[in-house]
Amino acid sequence: MEKEDAIMEGSVDHPAAEKEANEPILNNESVKNKVSSQRNLGSTPDVLQEVNTVNDRMDEQEKKISVDNSILHSGAEKSQVDTINEPGKENSLGESTSSSSLANKNEIDKPDLDQVLILGELKSLKSGQERSEAEMSGLGGKKTDCVKVDLKSLRETNKNLDEVVYEEEAEPVFDGTEEPGMGVNRSLSARSLHRDSEAQGYVWPEKAVALTNFVRSKSTVAVSTVLRRLSGKSDDRQDVTAEEDKSKCYEKSAVASQEHEMQAVSQKTAERTGWNPLSLIWILRDDTGNRLVETEVSPEAVLPIAMKGRIILYTRLGCHESKEARLFLHQKRLRYVEVNIDVYPSRKMELEKIAGDSVVPRVFFNEVLIGGWSELKSLDKSGKLSEKIEYVVDEAPSFEAPLPPLSGEDDLSSSGSIDELAVIVKKMKQSIALKDRFYKLRRFTNCFLGSEAVDFLSEDQYLEREEAVEFGRKLAINLFFQHVLDENVFEDGNSLYRFLDDDPFVSQCQNIPRGLTEVKPKPIIEISSRLRFLSHAIFEAYASEDGRHVDYRSIHGSEEFARYLRTTEELQRVNLKDMHREEKLAFFINLYNMMAIHAILIWGHPSGPMERRKLFGEFKYVIGGCTYSLSAIHNGILRSNQRPPYNLIKPFGVKDKRLKVALPYPEPLVHFALVNGMRSGPALRCYSPGNIDKELVESAHDFLRDGGLIVDLSTKIAYVSKILRWFSVDYGKNEVEVLKHAANYLDSSVSQALLELLANSQLKVVYQSYDWGLNN
Repeated sequence: MEKEDAIMEGSVDHPAAEKEANEPILNNESVKNKVSSQRNLGSTPDVLQEVNTVNDRMDEQEKKISVDNSILHSGAEKSQVDTINEPGKENSLGESTSSSSLANKNEIDKPDLDQVLILGELKSLKSGQERSEAEMSGLGGKKTDCVKVDLKSLRETNKNLDEVVYEEEAEPVFDGTEEPGMGVNRSLSARSLHRDSEAQGYVWPEKAVALTNFVRSKSTVAVSTVLRRLSGKSDDRQDVTAEEDKSKCYEKSAVASQEHEMQAVSQKTAERTGWNPLSLIWILRDDTGNRLVETEVSPEAVLPIAMKGRIILYTRLGCHESKEARLFLHQKRLRYVEVNIDVYPSRKMELEKIAGDSVVPRVFFNEVLIGGWSELKSLDKSGKLSEKIEYVVDEAPSFEAPLPPLSGEDDLSSSGSIDELAVIVKKMKQSIALKDRFYKLRRFTNCFLGSEAVDFLSEDQYLEREEAVEFGRKLAINLFFQHVLDENVFEDGNSLYRFLDDDPFVSQCQNIPRGLTEVKPKPIIEISSRLRFLSHAIFEAYASEDGRHVDYRSIHGSEEFARYLRTTEELQRVNLKDMHREEKLAFFINLYNMMAIHAILIWGHPSGPMERRKLFGEFKYVIGGCTYSLSAIHNGILRSNQRPPYNLIKPFGVKDKRLKVALPYPEPLVHFALVNGMRSGPALRCYSPGNIDKELVESAHDFLRDGGLIVDLSTKIAYVSKILRWFSVDYGKNEVEVLKHAANYLDSSVSQALLELLANSQLKVVYQSYDWGLNN
């Protein structure tokens, strides 16, 4: 794998690399041996002359595409190579690995001729060009397409990336891509029972095996084609043998299959470009609300009825009849505006005024009070509801009709006193010249010197220089700015500092759209409580009763979600150090689930491993001056800085500030609470600090009993969710310990039978396929 990473890096600065890259892959002896191994081919002078000609051409092509192996070391570049896990398939970017990386004799037991033949095929796949049969052989007088590397532009790109690599390394992310060679079906035996859970380094040998199979499968057709051409036989001759005819048919089918794969990739890209992340898959339900069937329906059948009037639904949190009223209006295709009197306290008095009391649910068609859930059912059974619907369709609302909630109504997120320090920092940004500067052979953007800040503060605040330094430290402690390398808090001199919102990574976070907020930071407990309250309101109003399905379209336009976004801006400079374990667990679990919804609404549903990698690793919030991605919250905070599956690096380094926020030990039950928007994930619910442990146990019960772990006693097979496989290190040292841990959350009868099978080593484990589809 080191040679693979090296070939992806593309520079020619080192003489040793040039010497290795320019060594000819093809030699006369290898071709002679290959030719002599075929019975129907003779060692004629014509054949040997053709061999020499081919050798010279391949030497020229190999020199053109030789590149150095010393530029990129980031995990993102390595992931492009790692995604080649199956023989004969491209990676997730539609690219193939460089054939030079296949020349490792320890991994690939193939003659040099095979490597040369696969070279042109892999490079033409990387350039995205379709190959014909003649191009695939590539040695019949036509030059194989090569990738031209602009070394100058590569050096400039890497020079600009110096700061990125230096300041923040790419976090290890698990994107759902599994390594080859790991069988889905496994039987518990004496060997597999004591497998070390930490031995995840086996992925590298598995990659080598997969790469070897990849070369062998790709080169089978190419070898036969070239040898046939070296013998002087044409493809269109009539006296072909049965074996050659079979090889020719296999070659054509392989080319057609590869062209079909390339067309499929292009089609998926086009579909992804025009895909609407808010498209709904409606779920049909019976009168009791139980799910019947999940099916895609035409837009005409699911679009709400167009109407001139307005329907207002008054609800409150935790009301069962309010949920039934929502479902009823959805089934009738009636667009309504929900007013939750818990979210909008002032509307409770309005409801008492127009309806006589504050009992919910209450439904208004324009200014007409229809009633509650029982009245809706009665009108529907009597047939009079259709008349009411016709009225609201044809008549516009009068001034007496209740109004929808206004933006920011009863919203506490924008309230609070203005931070005086924020006002000084705002003036400071306007007075100090921010420049790109070099420090320790690195370039940092939008920086200022400590002496410049001291000059401003001493003049603006009428302070002595020592007092200005202390004031600057106070601003740094409040996270208005920080040292570019975090070497000190603040000092007078030539040290470089940068404002928080000028940091290139912080500026890309989703909860800092308008720069730093000027409101004085509130306690994290207060912000966490409001976020939990809004999450509860969103889940109850726009998710199914079982929490398995989410109405993303309605969330996107809701006032609750807009209020949630405004509240997340208060997390920019919040202090996380004083949070207890229970508060931290509930806060980060709820925030993770809402961040996943936010990411899907903004970026759309990820359709492949690379899209999932971007969603989990690049969608971030700034919290307490540090950036947090979904992967950082999951593996760094909630799993106590444990490596993601199939990764060798932990999310946080030793000097990372976020390491102080991480939990002291992993919480294994969080995997049954974190919802990333995929269908095979757990149910969506809101968690509170007071009952967090009890609620996590309930989530584990619901997930495992609802299909996460199925035990077939007749066949002695356990069908297990891949979540238990991916994060097995959190549950036990081997497979038996993992299943014993999971047995604690099953029904007593099933748990007893599972433990008996484990004791007798008679259980066969089958891991369920993970559905990455959207849970809408």
